[in-house]
Amino acid sequence: MKKNLWVIVCLQLLTGICNASHLLPGFNKEEYLELMKLCARHADTSYSNYIPPPQKFKPVYRSPEVGLLNRWDLWVSDDSMAVISIRGTVASKQSWLENFYAAMIPAKGELILSEKDTFRYQVASHPNAAVHVGWMLACGYMANDMKQKLDSCYRLGIKNVFIMGHSQGGAIAFLLTAYLRHQQMENKIAGDVQFKTYCSAAPKPGNLFFAYDYEEITKGGWAFNVVNSADWVPEVPITIQMASDFNKTNPFVNAKKAIRKSKFPADVVIMYVYNRLYKSPKRAVRKYQKYLGRVTSKLVKKDLPSYQTPAFFNSSYYVRTGTTIVLYADADYYKLFPDNETNIFVHHFFEPYLYLTQKNFKN
Repeated sequence: MKKNLWVIVCLQLLTGICNASHLLPGFNKEEYLELMKLCARHADTSYSNYIPPPQKFKPVYRSPEVGLLNRWDLWVSDDSMAVISIRGTVASKQSWLENFYAAMIPAKGELILSEKDTFRYQVASHPNAAVHVGWMLACGYMANDMKQKLDSCYRLGIKNVFIMGHSQGGAIAFLLTAYLRHQQMENKIAGDVQFKTYCSAAPKPGNLFFAYDYEEITKGGWAFNVVNSADWVPEVPITIQMASDFNKTNPFVNAKKAIRKSKFPADVVIMYVYNRLYKSPKRAVRKYQKYLGRVTSKLVKKDLPSYQTPAFFNSSYYVRTGTTIVLYADADYYKLFPDNETNIFVHHFFEPYLYLTQKNFKN
């Protein structure tokens, strides 16, 4: 967006501060529909040709493409609300590579984007929390720009901020929400800024310990994960659960000692079964980290040569995260959107989500 448009909108907002609205907790059908219309306005999709524009918000800023072709928009309303709208996957190798860069990294650490740019982040407090490295990398490239624009909004009196993303944009929205809220806890963002998040059609962003932390810091109706029950995208990344993914106190800690106390031949049989069940997931995770971590890192570095591969977290246990709003696909839905072997995104696009929202929430 042109700088002069930003100036004009700023002047409009200054005159409307006294009429500022406040965000309310809880899932709101009209909010979600408005944000979906807004999210569809990214110029590289055809959605803007047939999905009506939002009624409440005006676009004031579009970021440059950064990292693996990530981009975000800032929208504002006359009653002093803002929206961070994060673009999803686009038809390019780099954008899809970000999705497949699916090894986990700790939920607190740093990503070295270049010699002069290190992104230090925290998106959870639990020491065993871990998240998707590709989408965390996207946050790293966009977060500073977002914080600068949020600071500008705050100086204009805008303290109510929606975070919105569909598909890959929704996955990034999970991590961005957690990052900004932890920045608030560290007094790096004003405490009276209220964030409300709608992740739409999003894949799973991290492990169970990340999910616990995310749900704790957004509890009370301030973040939602909207899912079409027919959509496969929220089911990925593929997950592998190991014994080490459990809490510290669990029945597997002393399993071998208990098995050895069994009498022969039961101890041999049970130990054989235990080793098969215990070792197979560990081998699978090693392969996961090899191909979706180290090998994919080499591909990423072809596009981002200054980026340094981080140390990966020894897990691939992805789970569904956040307060989930299920848009249930019934028989009537499948008449309009039948399964399609050639169009694997038939249940993932905006149209089925908009249809199911109207159908499931009529009031």
